[in-house]
Amino acid sequence: MSDAPLQPTPETAEHQAPNLNIANVLTVIRLVLVPVFIWLMWVDTEPSRLGAFVVFIVASLTDKLDGTLARKLNLVTNFGKLADPIADKALVLSAFVMLAIQINLWWFWAVTIIVLVRELGITVMRLFLVRRGFVMPANWWGKWKTVSQMACIIWILLPWEMINHYLFQQWGSDFRDGSIGVTIFLMVLVVILTVMSGLVYVVEAIKFSGGAASESVNGTASGTKAE
Repeated sequence: MSDAPLQPTPETAEHQAPNLNIANVLTVIRLVLVPVFIWLMWVDTEPSRLGAFVVFIVASLTDKLDGTLARKLNLVTNFGKLADPIADKALVLSAFVMLAIQINLWWFWAVTIIVLVRELGITVMRLFLVRRGFVMPANWWGKWKTVSQMACIIWILLPWEMINHYLFQQWGSDFRDGSIGVTIFLMVLVVILTVMSGLVYVVEAIKFSGGAASESVNGTASGTKAE
């Protein structure tokens, strides 16, 4: 997957990868796993939470694998550029919302709302740009944001009942305090990268809008239609 901020939708390369390829299949699998994850979290039993943890790990691995395969096998498609970040958002947002419902603490809801606003806002902006003829693929700010969010969710989803049973009895409050510290660090990191990556996308979109407007004015002045 390209990390260029904005690219025109028409493919200029001689080889046009088909939409039905292994990278896109992995992306679709990640989308299919989202309702499975939500159901397991909704059941909210110790076995279902363990199942949700496993499903989230598998879905997160497909995120890494589909991008790697797309680049190495030259399977980059416009469908993948759009579907990959949408699949990421569906997985991450469902996890944050389900965890917020279960944890039910104001600060976790605050982080969840920040993530929701950023992800939904950028998605709407992507779709708007597509209608203007441009695809905005994920860049490295967005990728690190996704990594931080998934790491935070995985940490919280860890089977803490089993960990408590085997580790807390031996290490006591030191382990508990350390785990809380890691949680706070990850949550702060999520907020920083979520906000920063959103600002980067907005700046790039503004640059594109300004460039498109200039081309339109120049095209009108010269008596030609802007593409």
